[in-house]
Amino acid sequence: MKKKIISMIMMTVMATSLMACGGTASDTAKSKTVTEATTGVSGQTTATTEQTADTAASAAVSGSINGDGVGTAGTLIMATNAEFPPYEYHEGDSIVGIDAEIAAAISEKMGCKLQIEDIAFDSVIPEVTSGKADMGMAGMTVTEERKQSVDFSDTYAEASQVIIVKDDSAIASPDDLKDKIIGVQTGTTGDIYATDDFGDKNVERYNKGMEAVQALSQGKIDAVIIDREPAKVFVKENTGLKILDEAYTTEQYAIAVAKGNTKLLNNINAALAELKADGTLDKIVSKYITAE
Repeated sequence: MKKKIISMIMMTVMATSLMACGGTASDTAKSKTVTEATTGVSGQTTATTEQTADTAASAAVSGSINGDGVGTAGTLIMATNAEFPPYEYHEGDSIVGIDAEIAAAISEKMGCKLQIEDIAFDSVIPEVTSGKADMGMAGMTVTEERKQSVDFSDTYAEASQVIIVKDDSAIASPDDLKDKIIGVQTGTTGDIYATDDFGDKNVERYNKGMEAVQALSQGKIDAVIIDREPAKVFVKENTGLKILDEAYTTEQYAIAVAKGNTKLLNNINAALAELKADGTLDKIVSKYITAE
């Protein structure tokens, strides 16, 4: 499932590597939660309006990474669904989490400020394809269906879909889900896989993962299929539930950009490569996910 993109360093990129984040201005006014943020590995997301000249300069001199490919000059707009801890969630007025911090690190290397928009999960890809957002980052799994609409960056995290059931449930493995009512978050891979495997009539869709978990607690459905890390949070916060030992699927997370936007894709991949090489990516992930 993993789609590797090989970043080619072009002479024109080198010629513009000392420029701040560039692009064509577009209308970005929206009736959604918007956070303009920069995030450090050691702290939570904090509101900001502009980066300092020193920050932009340090990002520019990193080599091939610059602000080419964004739709609004000086700003990298990220569409997400902040209902997915620990990857993105609300903490006070800020959107924090693994994806928020990685996006902030990428935008810093590009010499941009980061703007995060919180929308419904199934609207993230349309937001990217329409040009209203530069990238989609929401614990998003690379699938063949999604690759028809967007291009994906290199993988930055691996994850798995798991099954949540009540403590006294007779469901012990994925094989036991036949003819059961399964709760999922609309548009997620849990939704896609459950519908493919068990049919639309056996799937109940919810706007938020927590809503599916609450329905399970209330006995309205038999199980929930969702990503492992948010599942761990939901089970911890709701007594009487457990995660089955056997994973439902394994998958890889990547960043979605508009098809054909190779300038932005190359910049994102180059930034991810640097963040992996210098250990920043591991530090961000380990801040939110500890070894069991």
